[in-house]
Amino acid sequence: MQAFYSDHFVLPLPPGHRFPMAKYAMLHEAIAQQLPAVALLEAPAASDGQLALVHTPEYIESLVSGGISAAAMREIGFPWSEFMVARARRSVGATVAAVRAAQQTGVAANLAGGTHHAYAGKGGGFCVFNDVAVAARLAQAEWQRHNRLPLKVAVIDLDVHQGNGTAHIFQSDSSVFTLSLHGDKNFPFRKETGDLDVALADGCGDADYLAALEQALLELSQRFEPGLVLYLAGADPYAGDRLGRLALTQDGLEARDRRVFDWCFQRRIPVVFVMAGGYGRQIEETVQIQLRTFRAGLSYAQRWQ
Repeated sequence: MQAFYSDHFVLPLPPGHRFPMAKYAMLHEAIAQQLPAVALLEAPAASDGQLALVHTPEYIESLVSGGISAAAMREIGFPWSEFMVARARRSVGATVAAVRAAQQTGVAANLAGGTHHAYAGKGGGFCVFNDVAVAARLAQAEWQRHNRLPLKVAVIDLDVHQGNGTAHIFQSDSSVFTLSLHGDKNFPFRKETGDLDVALADGCGDADYLAALEQALLELSQRFEPGLVLYLAGADPYAGDRLGRLALTQDGLEARDRRVFDWCFQRRIPVVFVMAGGYGRQIEETVQIQLRTFRAGLSYAQRWQ
């Protein structure tokens, strides 16, 4: 199974910044040590042209040049730097590369990604460019060169925060279905309308969450037939997450992952999974949850063979 990384591009963050940048390198190291069947590959950088399939030229230029306003950077939550732009490009490039790999082998991954709060013309919530949206659009464009019918893409977003940017980008696009299970009272406080939004109460645990997921997947299968799935496997529904407000266990999160992979495998739909959010009070717990996602994904990749 191919998995793409960009953790060697480390953002220079001020002391005390709440974004857990170290988790990416920790996950990379854990996969290398414990899952040797995962082929770890350096992510390519997304080009301006690829980014422009989703993002406005003005937004791209303002970021690349450093001319973006201080207010816009505050909304993103990172200080501007050339390294920030380079890392954001690689995060998109990793998902693009994973999509191409999954279309050949069934399952592939990005060790980061899931930057679902980025809109076409602005970022937000630690998200600069929307990797999933760009990868979906590019996959559709490449598919269209050789196929008469369009490629239909389902985004299964199981980060604890609604993917407001992704929902807004695809709001009027019937070829992309956005499904989101998220905390009702959590960020973003003004939700966008996706194709299927399931709002969960604070404190929701394994049983209620998995029941809601089962119902959502049933509705997805009744309404849409994707040829590609992009899965945001957020670690932040975990009970020990600083920003999550839900109460899933690590076993519950692994059951969630396996259900999504199983849904895709039963239908032979290529699936790309990305890590999205994870802000554990103990960063090691976030990494452990993500490692378990990779272990589950690898088992399905091996079944595809």
